Amino acid sequence: MQFKFRLGTKTYFGTDCVKSNKEEIAAAGTRCMIVTGRYSGKASGALDDVVSVLDELSIDYYVFDKVENNPSLENVEAGGRAAREFNADFIIGIGGGSPLDASKAIAVLAVNDMQPIELYKNSFPIQPLPILAIPTTAGTGSEVTPYSILTRPDIETKMSFGNDQTFPKVAFLDARYTTSMSRDTTVNTAIDALSHAVEGYLTKRSTPLSDALALESISVFGSCIENLVNNDFDMDMREKLLYSSMLAGMVISQTGTSIVHGMGYPLTYFKDVHHGKANGLLMTEYLKFNYDCQTEKINNILSALKIRDLDEFEKVMDRLIVNDLKLSEDEYEKFSRQSEKHKSVNYNLKPVTYDDILNIYKKSLNK
Repeated sequence: MQFKFRLGTKTYFGTDCVKSNKEEIAAAGTRCMIVTGRYSGKASGALDDVVSVLDELSIDYYVFDKVENNPSLENVEAGGRAAREFNADFIIGIGGGSPLDASKAIAVLAVNDMQPIELYKNSFPIQPLPILAIPTTAGTGSEVTPYSILTRPDIETKMSFGNDQTFPKVAFLDARYTTSMSRDTTVNTAIDALSHAVEGYLTKRSTPLSDALALESISVFGSCIENLVNNDFDMDMREKLLYSSMLAGMVISQTGTSIVHGMGYPLTYFKDVHHGKANGLLMTEYLKFNYDCQTEKINNILSALKIRDLDEFEKVMDRLIVNDLKLSEDEYEKFSRQSEKHKSVNYNLKPVTYDDILNIYKKSLNK
């Protein structure tokens, strides 16, 4: 029973939580840069709500809506430069994982004289700008984590940084902002949240407290499976998924992720597979691989999901996502070599070899 737990984010959850807690925005500063993508902030209604509050509070703002899907170092460098030129004193991030992750990098680069590659040193002499995070998807949990995942073309993968300085100061979670998501985005992001909770629960770095949060997150996801399968996306389900995603974010803030994420990144980088879908394609074989080492915990996961066994789990995943990805033998080998080097391998309780990774890829995708 020796563990640490840290969470640097004050969280407000519920309908209209941005407007009903506008004092948090008022306290953040007088010049705000809004960081968002080209579409999600507008389509969700979150951007309009934020602008309305900023206008009411007479806070000057600038909208940086150039965040890429899977943002690059160059993308966040441009955001940091824009924040400096505007003289922003706080950031509001609106969107899915990409804008929220980009917000953290931009908050650092806005006040620290460093090259974007230096973000990975995880040492920031000047405290990053405060970040207020508003998710428009229910999947990444980025609003309650310190992590920022950026695309690295130089090493052909995605890579994260983050420390206690990059936790958002405040998160506003309003399920109304997730209703503009398409069916596939809703499902893929939900599976991403499930993978956070499952991997965090099974990793070497899990704790009794993170385990409690993980099982709650998994159980809430389980209560939404039929809705997801049947495309019955009512507000009750969307609120549950947003709650599940938040809990899973709290989990990985303590534990990090495991080999599912390390193996999923090449599928996203090279094959343009949505991150959540990539995780979902790999999760069944990941659980089967670890079952002999973590039988009790994996049974706990299945119980929380109200699923009988791993065969039924596989059927559920097949109903949620289409397993349509085909890799060449060269791609299997390349992706396995890359995943073998990912830090997440070290956090898997059962030792993982190159051959293990290759087998998980092939068993997952050769169906």
